[in-house]
Amino acid sequence: MTLEQLRIFVAVASREHVTQGARDLNLTQSATSAAIAALEARYATKLFDRIGRRIVLTEAGRTFLIEARAVLARAAAAETVLADLAGLNSGSLTLAASQTVANYWLPPAIARYQARHPAISIKLVIGNTEAVAALVQEGIADIGYVEGEIDEPAMSIAAVADDDLVLVVGPGHPWATHAPLPSRDFATARWILRERGSGTRSMFEAALPALGVDPRQLNVALELPSNEAVRSAVEAGAGATVVSKLVAVGSIKAGTLVAVDVAMPKRQFFALRHKQRYVTQAAQAFIRLAANRDDDQP
Repeated sequence: MTLEQLRIFVAVASREHVTQGARDLNLTQSATSAAIAALEARYATKLFDRIGRRIVLTEAGRTFLIEARAVLARAAAAETVLADLAGLNSGSLTLAASQTVANYWLPPAIARYQARHPAISIKLVIGNTEAVAALVQEGIADIGYVEGEIDEPAMSIAAVADDDLVLVVGPGHPWATHAPLPSRDFATARWILRERGSGTRSMFEAALPALGVDPRQLNVALELPSNEAVRSAVEAGAGATVVSKLVAVGSIKAGTLVAVDVAMPKRQFFALRHKQRYVTQAAQAFIRLAANRDDDQP
């Protein structure tokens, strides 16, 4: 049994399709089928049932898939350790970040890092706080940056920056000239919010009881998947929202949004990494730089 055979098996099993698995690995369909057939013949075990033009994992195949993925993960970890011996002269770094962090806070840090370490390639994956935590948990991302708190014992979590939330409306909204705003008005307003699972929405809803507002009473007229969509809808007069000040500051200065005089909580941005996964020199250097401790010393 070879690592290449394991990779082929996992690709085909994940897709439950030989052609698609072969395409993922840039292999021919015949080479992929031959590798699966060799595994089944060598161990006299049927890994897939052929049903018409489809294939599905057998019980043995499902059990083997768990072990195959574990072996490949260990092999990838070993490759990472070896590649890391080159230090910061080569390598790659995968970051995952929630939208506010990815779009407004992280880019300057990435630019400084690339200027200092041009040989390190960086990939950035964007998702909400829950998605970022999952990517770090699964080892897909080396480091995660989020604006929501994570309760996960396997994670190392460190605060790296502060952020202010601000309640904003369009200039034609009744609240634009109403100061200060009674919190009882929250229940009668139309709200434009991010989807559930976003750090911004979670923080806003967590702050409402202290203002005497039940989050379940909010009239959420629109749930949108990005800060930019929320901001544009509010600028167009669709309702009110709470976003990071980083998201709204340009529009407030331009007069297309108005900040309402209501105390909103401060929050922190957090860096996430898996406690039990190897931390490369490239990742260590980025963590230090993003936290303004970028002297490149371990």
